[in-house]
Amino acid sequence: MDKKFYTFIESPVGTLYLEMTGNKLSGLRFASRKGKIDPGEGWKEASAPFKEVIRQLRTYFKGDLKKFDIPLLLEGTDFQRAAWKELRKIPYGKTITYGEQARRMGKPKASRATGGANRANPVAIIVPCHRVIGSNGRLTGFGGGLDVKDKLLSLENASGYRPE
Repeated sequence: MDKKFYTFIESPVGTLYLEMTGNKLSGLRFASRKGKIDPGEGWKEASAPFKEVIRQLRTYFKGDLKKFDIPLLLEGTDFQRAAWKELRKIPYGKTITYGEQARRMGKPKASRATGGANRANPVAIIVPCHRVIGSNGRLTGFGGGLDVKDKLLSLENASGYRPE
């Protein structure tokens, strides 16, 4: 059975909660948006397993990392995993719409389902669901809040969206 670790780190977008299953990152959530997070039984608090994840996140927030290289454990349905795979193809500083993401997945009528899959993304920022915007160029839905989505896209100097 894989060991399970968690930790919290401070970032420019608030407190982040990280989970590691074995040697793979399995969760990154916005702790400041969720209230108290209880990882549950079998999880051990430790920061050492997250050394490389934390280094890459800090480098990203400085604007010096364009692509994460972290082993991930992404558990979800086949559709969700396909959506998350497509998210990882969106380059730093670029945005696409939910409709475009659905088209790229070969499911052109599934933009709402794609939005639902993105909402279930267990590893925010690293699997960049913040790079998906509404068809009108506006920010829509994001687990960390639209203010955080705006900060992440501004950090990346993203094109294609219109800040509020």
